[in-house]
Amino acid sequence: MGIYVEIPIRCSMEDLWEKTQSPELHQEWDLRFSQIEYLPRNPEEPQKFLYRTRIGFGLAIDGSGESTGSKDADGVRTSSLKFWSADAKSLIKTGSGYWKYVPTGDSIRFFTWYDYETRFGALGKVVDRLIFRPLLEWATAWSFDRLRLWIERGISPDISRDRALIYSLARGTVAFIWFYHGLVPKLIRHDPAELDLLSRVVTSPNWLMTAVNVVGWTEIFFALVLIVFWRHRWPLWVTLVFMLLGIPAVAISAPGYLGAAFNPLTLNLAVAALSAVALAAGRDLATAARCRRKPARS
Repeated sequence: MGIYVEIPIRCSMEDLWEKTQSPELHQEWDLRFSQIEYLPRNPEEPQKFLYRTRIGFGLAIDGSGESTGSKDADGVRTSSLKFWSADAKSLIKTGSGYWKYVPTGDSIRFFTWYDYETRFGALGKVVDRLIFRPLLEWATAWSFDRLRLWIERGISPDISRDRALIYSLARGTVAFIWFYHGLVPKLIRHDPAELDLLSRVVTSPNWLMTAVNVVGWTEIFFALVLIVFWRHRWPLWVTLVFMLLGIPAVAISAPGYLGAAFNPLTLNLAVAALSAVALAAGRDLATAARCRRKPARS
């Protein structure tokens, strides 16, 4: 089975080799490792190393490994590795794989394949298949694109991480606000303020509740659009425009609401600002979707 990830990177072989083979640089971009330390070695022996992955709450998983590098006659380079962990917290017991560097015109095909054995018996296999392996594959692919941005665009791994966090927080909050305001005030509570605002547009009392339900479900649907189309920018632009246009609309139709607690002015400005933050942070964002997950057919 194994995990396969591939990405083209426009760079020199030496630059890519340095950023992937130097432990100080490798740990900067690879989400799977928090710390990598090379051990002293003889030139004829594989390079042994120690690694640590912080998993939060002050906990870390420690492991060991060894790697060997080679250069083929046609300029292709390969780095093979074995890794293992005696840490009781580690799902991975032993594993092996390789990195390969294949020059192709103005870029390099950088790809990896690796697989591993799990501990904890049948339970470990189930957890690995359903949760851990998909997460590890995503982390590998996201890290590869983070490396690409560092080499091609000069965007440091720290900046890529911060942009991803800011983007996720801002966009996720906007989606939650759309979902909450569609579900709670409109569909569940039928809030009097919501009914009053809509009654100024829908003049027929017979259609008022229908309008409230339609608007509520539309807002919930748009929240899902923000999540499903995570990398698309247009839902953020739609949110920003709607929020800004909503302020003068309320000021004209129901000016008294602008002075109320949690009023449309402050809410709409906050949501518009969060949308603008997500739009700014979303430029040159690292994404696992840019990587190939299966080898190309020959």
